[in-house]
Amino acid sequence: MEKEIKDKFLTLWKKYFKNAELPITFYYSKGDGNAKAAVKPKKWRCFIADLGKVRKGQDLYFDKESLGCNGGKRYLGYTKQLAPTFRYFLSCGIEGELEGERYKKTPEIVDELIKHQVNLPIDNKNIVFKRWDKLTETDNPEVVIFFATPDVLSGLFTLASFDSADQQSSVTPFGAGCSSIVHYPYLEKDKEDPKAIIGMFDASARPCVPENTISFAVPFKKFIKMINDMEESFLITDTWKTVMKRIK
Repeated sequence: MEKEIKDKFLTLWKKYFKNAELPITFYYSKGDGNAKAAVKPKKWRCFIADLGKVRKGQDLYFDKESLGCNGGKRYLGYTKQLAPTFRYFLSCGIEGELEGERYKKTPEIVDELIKHQVNLPIDNKNIVFKRWDKLTETDNPEVVIFFATPDVLSGLFTLASFDSADQQSSVTPFGAGCSSIVHYPYLEKDKEDPKAIIGMFDASARPCVPENTISFAVPFKKFIKMINDMEESFLITDTWKTVMKRIK
């Protein structure tokens, strides 16, 4: 990635969002991106918890073997397989055998949901995660992910729609926490007018992020436009200055 783009965002982020948390990024690669290999947890752990280290500045890459959650493997593109009981797991469960998450009312609704899912075409590549300030000129980020408080999210959401008449330039599809920051934004990245994805509403993933934190994932193509629009958008108004006073 060009150093000029990296530095421009860092300067503008500090100017308009003060000391709010920097975003992280990811891209798929046959190599390791000069990142450290993530270690597979000894027992089940939500993939979102593993990203805590990246948010603190550690570069990590993952593959199929380093993910401790089958859902994470599916949403990151490493498997197409689902357990035969998944339709019950996501809904009502099986009495005496399997506790259901009850995120969907019936197994039939789960069947319909699965029917429309698209698998990521990643060809067994590694997925490399780096915080924005850790990116180098050899990195090619495909998606930028913010873990944002409501005030910061309001700025990102409004900026994402600044150059468009589309009332749904940001969307919130149903899915696991990892789907909202990897699966859905990755599927948007090559579209002519990609959408940003607001997420982290998965109750199973919520314990892995701080309270009052929602994710905002945007394909890099769209993010560049957002950066270039910052200095002529609402961010320069007194309205935003009022909101900005509350950003820690």
